[in-house]
Amino acid sequence: MATITAGDFRNGKTFEYDGKIMQVVEFQHVKPGKGAAFVRTKMKNIVTGAVTETSFNPTAKFEEAFIDRLVVSYSYNDGDLYYFMDNETFEMTPIAAGDLPENFKFVKENDECKLLSYKGKVFSVEIPNFVELEVTDTEPGFKGDTATNVTKPATLETGAEIKVPLFINVGDRIQIDTRTGEYMARCK
Repeated sequence: MATITAGDFRNGKTFEYDGKIMQVVEFQHVKPGKGAAFVRTKMKNIVTGAVTETSFNPTAKFEEAFIDRLVVSYSYNDGDLYYFMDNETFEMTPIAAGDLPENFKFVKENDECKLLSYKGKVFSVEIPNFVELEVTDTEPGFKGDTATNVTKPATLETGAEIKVPLFINVGDRIQIDTRTGEYMARCK
């Protein structure tokens, strides 16, 4: 097992802290005029998403956490279980609905995702930052209605609801940023 010190922290580095898997979001080496240097760290609990700020002695040692990312395809859901197929072995992995991220509502069957696991235990699913989906329900747009920043609700083929510009109609394919849930562009 690899150990790292707080002095080795870099953005994105993952490590074990108090039995939890943490990822460095921001870090700052501080050398005050008096007293010992320290590393001010903003870190995110990878499983819960909670962000905390802590200061560490630069020589503090931690177990480095290696997160496995397995490329899979979303196959189907059965009640509270969502099944993902390994693209190489065709093995199915069930994931509980509670372990799926909030933005999973933008994923449709056969979309490629990544299963995130630590020491063999899957704790989350990483989905693409941008997806293309079809609008299945929205109020019709009006020709000549070009007011800027005016939106209307639209339902997508996955059942997710987002706000879209007035010119978007049923049947249009649109690009969505899955991190924010925002409309990006109309696709050709």
